[in-house]
Amino acid sequence: MVNSVSYSPNGSHIVTASSDRTIRIWDAETGAIVGDLKGHTGGVESVAYSPDGQHIISGSEDSTIRIWDAETSAAVGKPLEGHTASVSSVSYSPTGQHIISGSYDNTIRIWDAETGAAVGKPLEGHTRNVLSVAYSPDGRHIISGSNDRTIRIWSAETGSGVGKPLEGHTDWVRSVAYSPDGRRIISGCDKGTIRIWDPETGTAVGKPLQGHTGWVMSVAYSPHGQHIISGSMDRTIRTWDAKSGIAIGKPLEGHTGAVCSVAYSPDGLHIISGSSDRTSRLWDAKTGAGVGKALEGHTGSVQAVAYSPDVLPDGQYIISGSCDMTIRAWGAETGTAVGKPLQGHTGAVLSVAYSPDGRRIVSGSDDSTIRIWDAETSVAVGKPLEGHTASVSSVSYSPTGQHIISGSYDNTIRIWDAETGAAVGKPLEGHTWNVLSVAYSPDGRHIISGSSDATIRIWSAETGFGAGKPLAGHTSPVRSVAYSPDGRRIISGSGDMTIRIWDPETGTAVGKPLQGHTGGVYSVAYSPDGQHIISGSLDRTIRTWDAETGAAVGKPLKGHGDSILSIACSPDGRHIISGSTDRTIHVWSHLPIQVSSGNPIHTEFCAQPDPDGWVRDSEGGLLYWVPPDYTGLHSSALLTIPLTSHTRSISLDFEDFAFGTSWTQVFNGSQP
Repeated sequence: MVNSVSYSPNGSHIVTASSDRTIRIWDAETGAIVGDLKGHTGGVESVAYSPDGQHIISGSEDSTIRIWDAETSAAVGKPLEGHTASVSSVSYSPTGQHIISGSYDNTIRIWDAETGAAVGKPLEGHTRNVLSVAYSPDGRHIISGSNDRTIRIWSAETGSGVGKPLEGHTDWVRSVAYSPDGRRIISGCDKGTIRIWDPETGTAVGKPLQGHTGWVMSVAYSPHGQHIISGSMDRTIRTWDAKSGIAIGKPLEGHTGAVCSVAYSPDGLHIISGSSDRTSRLWDAKTGAGVGKALEGHTGSVQAVAYSPDVLPDGQYIISGSCDMTIRAWGAETGTAVGKPLQGHTGAVLSVAYSPDGRRIVSGSDDSTIRIWDAETSVAVGKPLEGHTASVSSVSYSPTGQHIISGSYDNTIRIWDAETGAAVGKPLEGHTWNVLSVAYSPDGRHIISGSSDATIRIWSAETGFGAGKPLAGHTSPVRSVAYSPDGRRIISGSGDMTIRIWDPETGTAVGKPLQGHTGGVYSVAYSPDGQHIISGSLDRTIRTWDAETGAAVGKPLKGHGDSILSIACSPDGRHIISGSTDRTIHVWSHLPIQVSSGNPIHTEFCAQPDPDGWVRDSEGGLLYWVPPDYTGLHSSALLTIPLTSHTRSISLDFEDFAFGTSWTQVFNGSQP
């Protein structure tokens, strides 16, 4: 859970605090992680920058406050100790000389920012947990919000209460903030309302701001003071006119969990939000649109994604293959398209991979060919590799980069010379149905394949002979296979909604199937350190598993609006990418806290008929049949089969689908 977010004073960086006990610093422009602050022994509840941007403070469930060097990420001095319960909120004074903290021990404390020593006695008055604290812009006062349903104002100099508590909320006060001019205070409450107060009189100004349908977890003023933003348990962020209290525009939607923290960038152009869905999101403050790594450009469903190896001198890249028959390259840090699309295939691109040295890209297509591309120039290298008689569903380089393997709907695997493009030996035969996924072992000695026949096979990369019996246990097509980094385990994802772990030496399953997905598992991968397994599914989620125990790690990653077809882990293990039929590519941070940045790629959904014309569901069941004359046709329009010949991809809309006794009424003579 991302509990707290804050901008640096110059707007160049963002700091986030998480329940995983870590604090992360991000480049606000690129979204790249530039610092990891570790030291707390409990979840981190609150973070803030010093006014000069040189330091960061954090409050934790371990009852301490820590000061960090924002440049080096190193801890400065010892933890500030004194609270006897979780520290829920921290803030610097405007001069940077003092720090305040609010705690579940019902008190507020003031600290010397230079020495870390407590200043005076604790501020006492609240009868329950203090959930939020803030300084007035002139530094003369402190405000606090509590689950005793009140806001209190304190003298920053003497620590004594100023006036009576501000009363009016009927539930916990989760968040408080001063307006930039100090003339107003805002507060957010568990009843879903925001209130505006006059700090001079202690009275409410106007009526409560209503619109949220869940607790208001965080409130903030824009830098110019004209707007208020609020984050809520209802998973939305709302913007309000600070003077009239009227809601501005529609709620900002995208989070799949409670919005725990919101903040404006110093220039007021952006809003950052942190959520219990384990993500942080960046928004355009004017339009409300998501801001981030928007990998936009494809005009067809994203079928495959892959990272470049961590060896390129000019940074890391992502490649994607699509039903629009192209491959695209993207800057992994910026999310911007690099160069022109790689064009040449005459069918949907179903699989893509980098060579180990990052100089070449290989692609497999619905047009039954494999193509090799120069990663730097985007130019095709040599002629297409031909030999398969049906769609090429999966391609991969050998660890040395000397060979390429391909799996096809013609039920075979082929090995190719990566330099010449010539076929090496005969096709590997044994599967009785489509080969859906292929991979090399880390030492390059073996090849594994997953098939619609529900089995995994292991082959000798040198001889092409099968090594042992097929690995049987899945009850539906095996959509994806992968080796662990040490080569001691194999994982497989299937239409039966499970992931299985196998011992390649014995060919036996290790432990029970990994269960949790509610749709077919289309893609599986190991983290680079081998400690985790990630899986993408038709249920629209990505799940993380402990590779040793098979236990689920954290909650599923949610954000895609449709089936997830492909996932990959970055070589440094810090990010995951996912491609989906919802027309999006998402970039996520590494486990277990996932930070999603990126916006949808608007493309289309592709359904792939088998060579016999049948389109099947995730479990291999017959969904519908396409006449042979139409299997080569493609359309971006739903409910129609076009009369143009591009790819073997078809899209259907079942909104008006009729079945059972009413199927004869599908066509009424004038309108389908």
